[in-house]
Amino acid sequence: MKALILAAGRGERMRPLTDRVPKPLLRVGGKPLIVWHLERLAGIGVREVVINTSWLADQFEPALGDGRQWGLTLRYSYEGPEPLETGGGMLRALDLLGHEAPFIAVNGDVWSDFDPALLPRQPTGEAHLVLVGNPAHNPEGDFSLEGTGVVSIDGPNRMTFAGIGVYRPSLLADWNTVIGAPEMGVEARPRFPLAPILRHAMRTGAVTGEHHRGQWTDVGTPQRLAELDASLSR
Repeated sequence: MKALILAAGRGERMRPLTDRVPKPLLRVGGKPLIVWHLERLAGIGVREVVINTSWLADQFEPALGDGRQWGLTLRYSYEGPEPLETGGGMLRALDLLGHEAPFIAVNGDVWSDFDPALLPRQPTGEAHLVLVGNPAHNPEGDFSLEGTGVVSIDGPNRMTFAGIGVYRPSLLADWNTVIGAPEMGVEARPRFPLAPILRHAMRTGAVTGEHHRGQWTDVGTPQRLAELDASLSR
């Protein structure tokens, strides 16, 4: 099974730290955020990881190399000087991930003790998402997790998307029907978010999920980065 780490964003809320270092390469607990993901993915048998890049893209390969130190093969999906957002970035990365088999995708700017071995290798629908309890900075949550394991747009049990999931490439097959005319990036690559695609799939019950009750942090501010670093360093 292949994996995608989404690492192209500018990290505006993390400035000035991200003026010179891309957010996934910021260090917590003695190593870059993205390395925590690489180690966990390698630990469950993933052997090929695609990293999508844009902001300060030229720093990733010198920092991570070709992945052999983790028993991985790393491939880089460069999106140009402006990122293509989560949906556009995932669509572009399919050229490296393949257009048939499901793949794991992880946001490069989150940290969690979630074990990716728990993810289904073959989701029953188009996607399977990991959800967590709502943090203070996202009190309303993102999606609802039903007792049957189906994720819906609205419902009583609203939770926050952890930025960890398994996706079938077919989730993006009709992206232009959902998005319409998108903004275009370099080389006329479409730029669009993934959330509308997921909501469209949820309307037909094609997205499942699970509740992770362990540790999770969206490293979205310098304060959260410092708190996580202090916690992991202990």
